[in-house]
Parts: sequence; C-alpha cells; structure tokens
Amino acid sequence: MQLAFCLYKYFPFGGLQRDFLRIALACQTRGHAIRVYTLEWSGEVPRGFEVVVVPVTAFSNARRYERFSGWVQRDLARRPTDRVIGFNKMPGLDVYFAADPCYEEKARTLRNPLYRLSGRYRHFAAYERAVFAAESKTEILMISQVQQPFFEKHYGTPKSRFHLLPPGIAPDRRAPANAGEIRVGFRHEFVLADDELLLLQIGSGFKTKGLDRSLKALASLPEALRSRTRLIVIGQDEPSLFLRQARSLGVAERVAILPGRSDIPRFLLGADLLIHPAYNENTGTVLLEALVAGLPVLATAVCGYAHYIEEASGGRVVPEPFAQDVLNATLAEMLTDSAARAAWRANALAFAENADIYSNAERAADLILKEPR
Repeated sequence: MQLAFCLYKYFPFGGLQRDFLRIALACQTRGHAIRVYTLEWSGEVPRGFEVVVVPVTAFSNARRYERFSGWVQRDLARRPTDRVIGFNKMPGLDVYFAADPCYEEKARTLRNPLYRLSGRYRHFAAYERAVFAAESKTEILMISQVQQPFFEKHYGTPKSRFHLLPPGIAPDRRAPANAGEIRVGFRHEFVLADDELLLLQIGSGFKTKGLDRSLKALASLPEALRSRTRLIVIGQDEPSLFLRQARSLGVAERVAILPGRSDIPRFLLGADLLIHPAYNENTGTVLLEALVAGLPVLATAVCGYAHYIEEASGGRVVPEPFAQDVLNATLAEMLTDSAARAAWRANALAFAENADIYSNAERAADLILKEPR
C-alpha cells in the first residue's frame, strides 16, 4: 500500500512526533510505502520516506492549516494513496491518531463565550468536526479513554469508530543492566554531589506542562532541602518567562532549562524524581518512560496516564482540583523519604517487566492497514 501521513510539524523531540515516526516505521517494516505531508520537518529523514514539505504560508496558524489541507487534497487527487492518516485534526482523513484533547470541550468550559465568535474557533471546531462528526468515516485511534466521552457528547461519534491503543513506550527507555553505571557517569557529568537530589521535568510546551507549578514547588521547599535539590527541565519551548520566574522565586541557581535532546534515557536514570504537574495532558508518555526507567513520578491527576503511576505504585498523583499547596507538600515528602523512593523505584521496574505498554505502534499499524468497513 501507499500510505500518506499528515502532521503540521515534525521535530525529533515531540511526543506526538515520536508516536508518528514509530507508527510510520512499523507500517514501512511491513512493506508499505510512506509519504509524509508536513509544514516543517526538522531532523533526519528515515530511509525510504517521501517527505513533502507543503509550500504554503499565512499570517495565522488557522489560515496556514487551511492552506495546508487544501494543498494536500489537491496533491492526493493527482497522486492517490490507499490510506490518509492524520496526527492533527483535518478533513479528508481515513484514520486519525487522537493525541490532542477535545477542542470543543475546552472552548465551552475554559473560554469566554465570546471566544466562539472568533475565526480561530471556527477553524479548529470545523476541523475537529470533520474527524468526529457522526457521519464522518474517519477511524479514530485513541491513546487515552479520558477524552472519548467529550467527543461523543459534542459530536455523537459512534463508539465503533474509536480504537483504544496501548501506550507506546520505546524499549530504550527501560533501565538497562548497567543503569547504575550510567547514573554515576551522568551525575559526575552534571556535577551532582552524592547528597544532592535531581528533580527532572520533560516536555515541550512549558506552560501546559505546569513548569510554573514546579518552580513554585521547588521554591517552597525548606531551605535545607532546597539547597541540595536541583531542577533540570528539557523541552522545545521559549524559556525566558520561566527563567524570570525562577529568579523572582530565588531559585534560579538551582534550575537549568535545556532544549530538546536525544539522550533522555540518561536523564531518567540520573534523576531522583520526575515532576509533571500538567494543567492539561491527554496522556503523558513521559510518565511511563520514567516508570520503566525506575524513576519515581509526581504528576497531576489530569494526565491521562496518571493512573499507571498508581497501578505501578511508582510515585504520587496530585488530585483534582489542583492545589499548589498539595503539590508543594507532596514534593517535599517525596524528596525527604529516601526509603519510599527506593520502594517506588523497585515497584516501577517490576511494572515495566509485565505491563502492556510497548505495543502502540504495532497495534496502530494493524488498524491502519485493516480493510475499511
């Protein structure tokens, strides 16, 4: 088969982008041809991929996405494919990988009613409707059940079109046999003393991921604990706002914000705790990546994958509605209790041995390649 994959932007460090790449490679391994339509591609192009960088521009993202969709449809009319798979919501998809939450639900519950008069709203609502409307034929690959009720409520989407996938955790995130050696080398490289604690936050989109909450929690620690705790943040985003916040909170010297990078497993092995106090998170793949590396996790209950932390007994979950004081107290408890961290680590590694959290790409490929109903 000739398959067409559509996503607005590819860069090597995004969770959505890594899901796309694993799924496309799984399809290619089965002998199918891969064409990718995108507005931006950063990084290496896999062997055998045809990457089409769509040459459209506009002053607004909404207008640019409209032009992208139109250009792709015209190209597909000239060069048809057997399946069109989208990783962003847009018309004309045979299969949609649902990494993003329900836009209509957010627009109606988190925005002023006047927002729904805007051109931005009209665009994104229409593109979401094109995928989820009851009369649409698009098959939907879900990576969390959290959002499905919202799509059903707003669009009446038939349950039969939803397909729940297991998480897709890359095997290289698991702790290797020489994890202890890697940890020692990492901590030496980053000049971490034996009694220092490394708090790690990973994810692009610092505002959505709750970096402001992490900085407040770090600043709230008792002085003796704060003085031996460091926070490293990794993600593709503009850090200046959060660096200013760190300075205003008096913790700038304890914080480093790094751009996205490819050696995340080293950080997972070298850290003492992953913090992920997201405001909104459909899944939170990094939560599972930390667990399988044996790194205890502190996350908010809003994350679609937060339940895995509790199932694995691999850390703590801050309940909704969120309260900063609860996050602050929980962080202090987790950093203070080394015995609990050791238990969470052991539990997480045991969970990694048996949980079905690695087959996302293979199951997605099965559904993509299945004959249409």
